[in-house]
Amino acid sequence: MEIVIGLVLGLLVGVGGGYFIRKAMAEREVTSAEMRAKTLLQEAEREAEAARREALVGAKDEIHKMRSEVEAELRQRRAEIDKKDDRISQREASLDQRADSLTRKEQALDQKEADIQRARQEVDHLAQRARSELERVAGMTAQDAKQALIEDIGEEAKRDAMVLVRDIESQAREEADRRARKIIAIAMQRVASELTTESTVTTVTLPNEDMKGRIIGREGRNIRAFEAATGTNLIIDDTPEAVVLSCFDPIRREMAKLTLEKLIGDGRIQPVRIEEVHEKSKAEIEREIREGGEWAVMETGITDMHPELVRVLGRLKYRTSYGQNVLKHVVEAAHVAGMVAAELGTDIQLAKRCALLHDIGKAVTHEIEGSHAIIGAEIARRLKESPEVCHAIEAHHAEVEQRTIEAVITVVADAISGARPGARRETIESYVKRLARLEEIGMEFEGVDKVYAMQAGREVRVMVKPTDVDDLQAEVIARDIAKKIEEELQYPGQIRVTVIREIRSSAYAK
Repeated sequence: MEIVIGLVLGLLVGVGGGYFIRKAMAEREVTSAEMRAKTLLQEAEREAEAARREALVGAKDEIHKMRSEVEAELRQRRAEIDKKDDRISQREASLDQRADSLTRKEQALDQKEADIQRARQEVDHLAQRARSELERVAGMTAQDAKQALIEDIGEEAKRDAMVLVRDIESQAREEADRRARKIIAIAMQRVASELTTESTVTTVTLPNEDMKGRIIGREGRNIRAFEAATGTNLIIDDTPEAVVLSCFDPIRREMAKLTLEKLIGDGRIQPVRIEEVHEKSKAEIEREIREGGEWAVMETGITDMHPELVRVLGRLKYRTSYGQNVLKHVVEAAHVAGMVAAELGTDIQLAKRCALLHDIGKAVTHEIEGSHAIIGAEIARRLKESPEVCHAIEAHHAEVEQRTIEAVITVVADAISGARPGARRETIESYVKRLARLEEIGMEFEGVDKVYAMQAGREVRVMVKPTDVDDLQAEVIARDIAKKIEEELQYPGQIRVTVIREIRSSAYAK
């Protein structure tokens, strides 16, 4: 028992001693950590102080560097300002010199003006003395002499003017008669030869090249049946995907075109089918003709017209005159005639009726021989139109003398509608030929160097050789060229001929 108690007491003593030992060691470690922390804090303070000193040194260097740069820039700008001041001073000196020079020149000019004024006064004085001496010798004043000279020159000028006016009037009458006959002859033509290609052919587009073979048919039977049924010529050449219909009658040509287009669209092309389709196309064209005539009379406000006359009027839808659709032309002329009649205070409806029917003869131009004006008047008489209308139709191209105001208005309306810009045109072939012929006519005269046709053939400029042609010969050449153009060419309006004679002289100073 005692042994056990001893062991317990020894154990307690050992445990207590270890506790105190560990506490002492812990206290020693804390003290050591505090000393290390103080040491690190001191080192950090020393490093921060060193970094602060280095930063101060760097900032001072940077400030010194920036100061040096600013001072250098200031010195450079100061030098530039000095240079500019020097240039300004030089310019001011130059301006002062110029001002002095101008002052001297002004003084010289004033002196010259004074000298000129004195010389002018002397000349006036001498002229007055000479005039007085002349008046004394002639026995009349200068005003009387001037009046007498003016009267003599006036009488001579009047005689010359009268002779010139008489000659001009005589030439104008002859020229007017010749030009009038020429214009009437042009207007009476049905189909101009230069327009044959454009006014008698129509191109039809094909969907593919195989369609040409189907149109021709076996041994050409389809094409023969088509030409026999339509009365037109079907031309199939190397033109890709296109055939050409040729006929002088535009209505037949339109029927043939419509027939061919329907056959191509249907795809069944054979002689029997061609005749069937052509009959349908003929009926369709007749319906369009009738509708065209009805549109014309409704457009102009003239409804009391014979049905046959309306149908004949509708046929003008497929007629053209120098590229202008005749049906639209007569409707436009009717509107113009109505406005002219309103200004003159005459019957507006009668004037519009005359203008609307003035070209109905063109609807049968290729069927009946004769002037379309005379033919149109006969058609109007047969369909019970009034004598005033018939007279205006036959007189609108001067085949018959105009006896009524409506006939004159019809002529004016026809001319205005046909002559307005863009109404009519000529073919490109005839246009090119006319320009070429204008230049050829100019080159035929001696002394001509170059010829240019300008403004679509409305002006011809002729350059002559100045060493071979003088001013009077240039005028003669201009007149002769204009005369030859009038004799050989047909053209609308007038053509201006300008002859240019230019002399250039050069010299060299050595």
